[in-house]
Amino acid sequence: KFAMVAPDVQIEDGKGTILISSEEGETDANNHRKLSDFGIRNGTRLQADDFLQDYTLLINVLHSEDLEKDVEFEVVGDTPERIGPKPSEPTSRNISNGSDDGAQPSTSTGNQQ
Repeated sequence: KFAMVAPDVQIEDGKGTILISSEEGETDANNHRKLSDFGIRNGTRLQADDFLQDYTLLINVLHSEDLEKDVEFEVVGDTPERIGPKPSEPTSRNISNGSDDGAQPSTSTGNQQ
């Protein structure tokens, strides 16, 4: 749903419990376990990071009994508009008088008498 390439997912419980790791084989033992096995319940927060895309999500888990038949979960909320690596910033900038706010010198001329 979120087009993550190599996510790391951990519970925001202060313990750093990792559910999914981008390191191959590191969390394979978790694949057969249910979220409740990790103490994840209504109101639990998860953090998903995809370092390959410089992309982080905070996920709030909310319990619902109102899902359609054969639907195990539903993603609700704002999804990112753009997924993928952030564009690199330009390496050169025009800086005048120590300022990079884009200000340009005045080009107005006054009446000379």
